Amino acid sequence: MLLLQKRGAHNINFVTPTHFIPQAVEALRIAVSGGLRIPIVYNSSGYERVETLKLLDGIVDIYLPDMKYGNNKCARKYSGVGNYVEVNCAAIKEMYRQVGTLQVDEDGIAKRGLIIRHLVLPGNLENTEEVLRSIAILVPDVPLSLMGQFFPAHIAHSIPELSRKLNRREYEKAVNLLEQLGIMTGWVQSL
Repeated sequence: MLLLQKRGAHNINFVTPTHFIPQAVEALRIAVSGGLRIPIVYNSSGYERVETLKLLDGIVDIYLPDMKYGNNKCARKYSGVGNYVEVNCAAIKEMYRQVGTLQVDEDGIAKRGLIIRHLVLPGNLENTEEVLRSIAILVPDVPLSLMGQFFPAHIAHSIPELSRKLNRREYEKAVNLLEQLGIMTGWVQSL
């Protein structure tokens, strides 16, 4: 981490880190005592226990979670999880409590805060609408990255609606939903 900082990295990004939190916290303790000063990013699926996140209070500077599903029917069908929405919303609230909305420096580089990602799934615009409505209610001032790069991999080919890429029309409808719901901060992609 210190070498990355020395080379000019803007942050240390822990990707899907839940299973190695104890080791990461210990490594961070050592790195901070050695001069680590760049932000720590917790990049996750957003399916996190609040109790786990509370262990990271004061350690993580930037949370970068997904909000994959707006209803448990989709979560069960695509990820085999029956309580995704409740767990995800509680995690998002806890992340927000810890770091608040996004803060950037004079160069636009993130220093602290919450950024949410949502991958629009083909044939599932109602799921995206439910996710965006949840964001508008839970954390309306948090930036959203609305992603459109879904690609059918692994077992997605066996699920009819997920057996293809997202089309431009579907993504444009998702972008229009952002505007309708007043979600004006964040990023959209060009397809």
